[in-house]
Amino acid sequence: MGSAVWTASAVNYSHWFNVNVGMILFFIGLLNAITNQILLKYLDWPRFIGEVLYVCFFSYFVNIFVQGFELLGVGQLPIVVRGILACLGIIFFCTAISLYQRANLLMHPNDDTTNILRFMYLKKSAVAAQLIDFIPPIIAMVISFAVTKNLYAVNVGTIFSILFNGLIIQTADRYVWPKLKHNFKVLGNDDQ
Repeated sequence: MGSAVWTASAVNYSHWFNVNVGMILFFIGLLNAITNQILLKYLDWPRFIGEVLYVCFFSYFVNIFVQGFELLGVGQLPIVVRGILACLGIIFFCTAISLYQRANLLMHPNDDTTNILRFMYLKKSAVAAQLIDFIPPIIAMVISFAVTKNLYAVNVGTIFSILFNGLIIQTADRYVWPKLKHNFKVLGNDDQ
């Protein structure tokens, strides 16, 4: 019933190039980690290495979860149930993103991109940061569709993700463990 935007773009490229989704997600994460260094305007080696390590584990576990959901028959459930599960999954991962973006100990490079955009460029707006962060994967899916004439992993969940990711994260910031404040730091700028 669709997945989050970055994952949907990875699924499309996985089908296009006949490579497993984990490998595509690793490559996307590596590009995100490099992009973050450019957005920061300085080289932050610990952050870069942490993000690359994170994406190594993340991409591996995505493959495991895909196989697990296939074994459980999630794809065979009624369409309404799959739609609800897709939207609930997005709500849960946006809430998790809110928590770990605020802790800011180690993040997926894509989530760090939204944090960097949010606090350095977009006046702390999670909604604007998420919408801007979605531009590259949407363009990637358009290119993939133009070449392959197929679109995978895009459905109700993807639209829900585009429309509500930022809002859910921003709301979770306010209501889920509200005493946990953003620990976003930029070299020479500790007032965040």
